[in-house]
Amino acid sequence: MKCPFCSSFDTQVIDSRVSEEGDTIRRRRRCAACDRRFTTYERVELVMPAVVKRNGTRVEYDPAKLRGSLNLALRKRPVDTEEVDAAVARIEEKLLTSGRREISSGSLGELVMDELKHLDHVAYVRFASVYKSFEDISEFVRAIDEIKVPPKPKGNGS
Repeated sequence: MKCPFCSSFDTQVIDSRVSEEGDTIRRRRRCAACDRRFTTYERVELVMPAVVKRNGTRVEYDPAKLRGSLNLALRKRPVDTEEVDAAVARIEEKLLTSGRREISSGSLGELVMDELKHLDHVAYVRFASVYKSFEDISEFVRAIDEIKVPPKPKGNGS
């Protein structure tokens, strides 16, 4: 760590304390060159991957856009806010753990569709129709077929 007073890199940590919230570490340091003391703070910085749009432009990941897309698809559907929050958290966790610096908007759309498939089938078809730019009714039928659960075979009692 570079001393803010003399710019020497010869500094030592003399005390470390975790904040009450547990999300930062406060370190007291002493410069060996000028003997002055200073404080630094260490905290985790989570960086979401940039989103690469279809036209090739890159934009910062925006959690408000993600939530807005989910809310639009789920409009007037019986899905609790907590379930939407959990879906957003799962998508963000996948983005963070992917280790990727960039993600295509198509891949992000697939993550959203996967969550909607589990949350609400009508919302899934709504989102898919816009996301995949459905041109005719057969594409709606294919999307519905993707989420249909095959009926369970009835036992014959033997």
